[in-house]
Amino acid sequence: MERGERLWGTYAVLDENNNYKIKRIEVLPGQRLSLQKHHHRSEHWIVVSGTALVTCGENQQTVNVNESTFISIGQNHRLENPGKIPLVIIEVQSGEYLGEDDIVRIDDEYSSFEMPNVG
Repeated sequence: MERGERLWGTYAVLDENNNYKIKRIEVLPGQRLSLQKHHHRSEHWIVVSGTALVTCGENQQTVNVNESTFISIGQNHRLENPGKIPLVIIEVQSGEYLGEDDIVRIDDEYSSFEMPNVG
């Protein structure tokens, strides 16, 4: 199983095939992922622990435990943890191409840091 550590938290690929990938993503309190978009995949995020602040296009919404949100192909999006406990989501990616090189980073506060993949 592919796993990775980042300055914002961790991720693990739980399952994948040619047109979907399922990840468990944990975001540390007060941290956030880059503002990004994808050309070839959509994403469905389900919160299983903590509270997520989700930016989707021009809108921001709070997503609580047992709630979800959908990010369309090409839509700018960001995941943040505004809480005091780790945020855990299940991310379901679907599309014709699911490679990590389909991430277009628009704003990334960690871009000057490098951390090796663990896995």
